[in-house]
Amino acid sequence: MIDLRYGRESISLDIPDSFDVLFAEPEDDPLSDHQIGELLEDPIGTARIEDLVSPDETVLFVVPDATRSSGAGQIVNLLVRRLIANGTMPYDIAAIFATGIHRPVTEGEKAAILTPFIAQRIKTLDHGPRDLMRIVMVGELSDGTPVELNRALVEFDRVITIGSVGFHYFAGFTGGRKLICPGLASNRTIAATHRLAFDFERKARAEGVAPGSLEGNPVHEAFVEAASKVKVDLSISTIVNGHGEVTGLFCGDHIGAHIAACENYAATHTVMITRQYEAVLVSCGGSPFDINLIQAHKSLEAASRACKPGGRIYLLAECGDGLGRTDFLKWFEAADARELAQNLTDSYHVNGQTAWSLLTIAERFDVGIVTELPEDAVEKMRLRKLTPETLRSEVGSLTEGCVISAGAGILLMPLE
Repeated sequence: MIDLRYGRESISLDIPDSFDVLFAEPEDDPLSDHQIGELLEDPIGTARIEDLVSPDETVLFVVPDATRSSGAGQIVNLLVRRLIANGTMPYDIAAIFATGIHRPVTEGEKAAILTPFIAQRIKTLDHGPRDLMRIVMVGELSDGTPVELNRALVEFDRVITIGSVGFHYFAGFTGGRKLICPGLASNRTIAATHRLAFDFERKARAEGVAPGSLEGNPVHEAFVEAASKVKVDLSISTIVNGHGEVTGLFCGDHIGAHIAACENYAATHTVMITRQYEAVLVSCGGSPFDINLIQAHKSLEAASRACKPGGRIYLLAECGDGLGRTDFLKWFEAADARELAQNLTDSYHVNGQTAWSLLTIAERFDVGIVTELPEDAVEKMRLRKLTPETLRSEVGSLTEGCVISAGAGILLMPLE
């Protein structure tokens, strides 16, 4: 019997004894406030926050939205207390949510992300990628792409980013520079940087684009270049466990601290495999990793690396927030992935690339999904909607396969 997370609950399944269970989620104990405080005392390549921020300066915290689990609330709480003790006034402190093109953060989510105590005591700002009143051009990338970011990044005296690190299927890793771009970028800048993940000539993923890959990854390099157009005074990258608790923290300059966190995460969350399986059972790891289908796709992409061509993938993804974008389903009007790729080439949109990736997987494997999404939407994406009972029946009849308990946090690599 195994319990796999599904939304904020879990589904219990009897797994055949022949199944391999692939674990890549160390259940480390969360760091205490005292331990985090000690780590904040020794930043990589920068001074401590008390030495960076003068009492008369304004401070902006950049934090993830509800699609990320980062432990930002604990960190912001500690830093706000330190700033106030150092002379900063609460009304000079604000937090902005790096939503990119995601939906706005709800009031309840703001309290959950920042903690209710902090959400009631500092200003919170929302980002809109199409809000021209709040977008300002801060420069250009080397290829001429305009870098348009939220005005708050240049209006506040000090900027501090806080986000978690994990694998990302085309940016290599989450966190760090992604909090600035795409997190606080305009729709135009987001589209221009994301399109670097797709090779429009080959109608395939661009060279160097892969989870866990930073060097030679054109998307990562564009994000770093865009983020460098504004001054980030302190960057904090966390590693969290399956409960969203901080188990690791890397603090310092926005490049060095992020790379150190990525290296640590890769070392502890990469699993070497010697074979592919006829069947792969994968949970996203529960909320927020399965908050919508666009987020859940990352776990499906991970599972596809472990499955034999033509094999079965079983995905547990609640998707209580729906697809993630109202226009996502339209991409599946294409006859197949090849036509979708051509549509993407003719008229690029960020989420079209995710749709293309999902459809290529659906065409290579038999994908069943346990989800709250409506059945007609599931079928349009070439997936099969399953109930927990149907899943138990199908899995129980299999003779071999593997289980991935948290697909969003794992990188499967062949052992050569």
